[in-house]
Amino acid sequence: MADYETILAEESDGVLSLTLNRPAVKNAMSLAMVRELRAALAAAEAGGSVRVIVLRGAGGTFCAGGDIADMAKARAEPLVEGRPDPFAAVNRAFGEMLAEFARTGLAVVAAVEGAALGGGFGLACVSDVTITSRGAKFGLPETGLGILPAQILPPLIERIGYGQTRRLAVIGGFIDIDEALSLGLVHEVADDLDAAVEACVRKILRCAPGALAAAKGLLAEARLAPTGGIIDRAAELSAIALRSAEGAEGTAAFLEKRRPIWAPPSPRLRGEGARRADEGPDRTAHKAQES
Repeated sequence: MADYETILAEESDGVLSLTLNRPAVKNAMSLAMVRELRAALAAAEAGGSVRVIVLRGAGGTFCAGGDIADMAKARAEPLVEGRPDPFAAVNRAFGEMLAEFARTGLAVVAAVEGAALGGGFGLACVSDVTITSRGAKFGLPETGLGILPAQILPPLIERIGYGQTRRLAVIGGFIDIDEALSLGLVHEVADDLDAAVEACVRKILRCAPGALAAAKGLLAEARLAPTGGIIDRAAELSAIALRSAEGAEGTAAFLEKRRPIWAPPSPRLRGEGARRADEGPDRTAHKAQES
């Protein structure tokens, strides 16, 4: 793995853990961190061995927002006619990073403890699955600082809807974990965050990587399409998947009552239930149809 200054990257068995690693400033998101997150994602996409990215924060905090020092530095730079505002360039880089994580074909899991503010809030919104500890909190404090949560608003609207995003933007406050769960901002609140993330990753790894990426791509298209407007596209992708090597392996594994080659063995701590999961997909519905 590459050496980074603001993040830690560790890959094991198809899972890339990216840890925001500026605990002295509660993992405030600097321009350097944005660049390193983008570089790590690009490397994971190009390498072919990573199937899941897990985002974390070091020192008990996910991310306390943007780096105010970076903002002050950009503000101090003189404006040059015909060139973009230096701060706009910094903000744009952050927005591009969020967009890249949102559209990646890899699965992205955010493991949030402590505060997820500003940029951390944005990362939680673009993750496919967001799991938090009970002490986590979210917020949009930007307007209280006289600035805007500009790049965070689009993914937040997609996550929780326009009305709730509008409310959060104007109150500029914090959201406790119960409200975050009720809004759909987070998907699970765990007493044991590591165990919950591990369980989630195991489920993801049982999915065929190509099919998972295609499903994410189709979801991105479908959310903007009118009802019925994506039927042909969905049928086309379904046929491609069925005729692919993954489709052949998946159906063969089902019929042969074994795991497909991409699925890791399940832990055998739960006895017979784990053994059945290890063998392959649940066949209850299939058996019911046969009867």
